[in-house]
Amino acid sequence: MKLYCLSAHPNKPCIILQFKEVTIMLDCGLWAASVTNFLPMPLVPSQRLNSLNSWVPRDCSDPQLDGELKECGGRIFVDSSPEFGVPANNVIDYSQIDVILISNYSSMLALPFITENTGFQGVVYATEPTLQIGRLFLEELVQTVERSPKAASAKHWKAMQHLLLPPLKDAPFVKSWRHLFDAKNVAASLSKVQMVGYSEVLDVFGALTVTPVSSGYCIGSSNWIISSQFEKVVYVSASSVINPHSTKIDLTPLKNADLMILSDLTQTPLNDPDSSMNGFINAVAETLGRNGNVLLPCYPSGVVYDLFECLSDQLAQRGMANANLFFISPVADSSLAYSNILAEWLSGEKQNKVYTPEEPFPHAQLVQHNRLKHFKNLWASGFNEQYRQPCVVFCGHPSLRFGDSVHFMEMWGSSPLNTVVFTEPDFSYVDALAPFQPLAMNVKYWPIDMSLSAQRASKLIRDARPKNVAVAAIHLEPPVAAPHRIDFVIEADCPILPLRRGEVVTVPVTRQKEQLKICPSLAKTIRPTSVRPGVNLATVTSSLLVRDNKFTVNVVEDVPQKPIVIEKPLASGSKRRRGAPTAVQTVELMPPSIKQRKPSAYTWGTLDIDDLLARMSSEGILVAKPEPDSNGNCVIHLVI
Repeated sequence: MKLYCLSAHPNKPCIILQFKEVTIMLDCGLWAASVTNFLPMPLVPSQRLNSLNSWVPRDCSDPQLDGELKECGGRIFVDSSPEFGVPANNVIDYSQIDVILISNYSSMLALPFITENTGFQGVVYATEPTLQIGRLFLEELVQTVERSPKAASAKHWKAMQHLLLPPLKDAPFVKSWRHLFDAKNVAASLSKVQMVGYSEVLDVFGALTVTPVSSGYCIGSSNWIISSQFEKVVYVSASSVINPHSTKIDLTPLKNADLMILSDLTQTPLNDPDSSMNGFINAVAETLGRNGNVLLPCYPSGVVYDLFECLSDQLAQRGMANANLFFISPVADSSLAYSNILAEWLSGEKQNKVYTPEEPFPHAQLVQHNRLKHFKNLWASGFNEQYRQPCVVFCGHPSLRFGDSVHFMEMWGSSPLNTVVFTEPDFSYVDALAPFQPLAMNVKYWPIDMSLSAQRASKLIRDARPKNVAVAAIHLEPPVAAPHRIDFVIEADCPILPLRRGEVVTVPVTRQKEQLKICPSLAKTIRPTSVRPGVNLATVTSSLLVRDNKFTVNVVEDVPQKPIVIEKPLASGSKRRRGAPTAVQTVELMPPSIKQRKPSAYTWGTLDIDDLLARMSSEGILVAKPEPDSNGNCVIHLVI
């Protein structure tokens, strides 16, 4: 059993598991933090960004580099369409992948890079919410990047990375960064996904079975159970015990595995989700109280549902029920509608609302009462008529490099009355704001990450009792921001295998047994003999049929054998006329039937040395005295 780590970031996992000649990819996350090294892509031309000075390394005179890099606020940015960190493609051939298992919608954004134009012929499994919400993420990503195209593409700066300034100088694996795919590739990639349900057992070539179980992280999120007849691997991706709206995590199937693979633990161990939610609400209320505007860079699904629910309740309690809330995204209407028709994937409390009948999420009522207004973009019909300040705007992208959030940063950044609040943990708010400096608006960082902490993950390991644990190496050391916090380190009572990008890990799990099926007619002939208490043996002569990785033992039948025909020229001393056929003799050889080749006896047990010597002597074979060796064996020397 082997593991290949293809991801550079532990929260954007992409892991290859090879076992029983089956190659399985576990998630295919897209590392989007790379885009913070690029200049923003505003909806309208920005005089400030267009007037930035070009930057060239001091010891470089390559004219091709001119214009690719721009200096802003003491930092260097690439002036080009953004590029994303994709899974490593030089470790394994994507065409060899048999199955891709998707855990949640945020871990499938690199799927088009894996399945398109790579020779991939496997199958992708995901739950229905994962597929549908993942589609929304991909569609929004493609549309927001394509509507603000760059005139040129920078590609020479990567060869000069060692001459650049930090943080661009220290950016990891820049040569593997790639421009985003298009809508055609997204559609082709998603067409390969097959929807599955929780606890549904899926057969993989007869060698393994895979089963998704709830991880509790988000709507439709899954952990995966990968099993053979005698081995078990559990893949624990983004999981949560505190998410209020998704199905609770299913812990029972995770127990007693030969290998547990842990990924996508919390990115913000120093921030508690409840404290961050309170901080977010207070920041919004304070800004609205002074007639300021609030910008919430966010994804089109996920935590944003909780933000709608908590914020609307708290503003109503504080006498701000009439505050203007806007949700702007190319998929805003689909996201709001789809979240309320997935009752079977929600928590018990929200499922009960369906039978009241009520909407599971309160944002449906907010839309009905015109408290939450949603639009596809800033030029959508009705936006100008309903836009009022002060307001709270939820829009993408959290990186502040493309999407409507860039426009609002340019428009509101110069006023100290306004506030931008970061709640998504995928991006450093310092890096996101760098090209907008100097900035007068207030900045609040309240990341909300509901995935497992190191302490909860360690408890999960103790309760599940796996024989081996594989986890990203970064989780085996305290975070840089808190080197004294050893409680942020994964602990286990079993061997821990660290995962690093590009490395191959051999898992100490070996196949020792295989299950065989014996046909009934053969089973009737077996007569076991007791050799010691609890152990019975029987000799069997049979044929082994292997089909779809299933092994069946059948009775050996007499198979009619076709004669082997041998043709040889006739011996003749006469000369053959040119062009005449050669005279041949046909000889048919009939091989013995299969039953005739059955062994008459089987050897078993410990050899009796004295009996062997006596039999050899009776046959006239002269032997010297046997000599035992250091391994407990016996060496018999023949007398020649």
